[in-house]
Amino acid sequence: MSQSKLKRLEEAIQGIKREIGKLGALRPGSLSQQARKTKTRYGADWHLSYTHRGKGHTEYIRDAFVPQVKTEVSNFKRFRKLIDRWITLSIERSQLRMKTDKKR
Repeated sequence: MSQSKLKRLEEAIQGIKREIGKLGALRPGSLSQQARKTKTRYGADWHLSYTHRGKGHTEYIRDAFVPQVKTEVSNFKRFRKLIDRWITLSIERSQLRMKTDKKR
């Protein structure tokens, strides 16, 4: 029984690795539109806010690049979920291995 569960865990981890390989460009943060008024115009600008290596960053994003950045941010969120799932499965796999090795 534990061998089949171990095999299922291994297959799930391999599936996650394949999904991560297909993700494409990644970008951390959240993209938001913020209203802004200047002397010459009133409108909304896109901002990307993120933390990298312990430092907060905010960047202006031009309208033309918003779809690209949205995709990159979405890919990054998917990446984080996949990594979290990978770690959970790895912990489970390690515990199962220790249990089965203990019985020998």
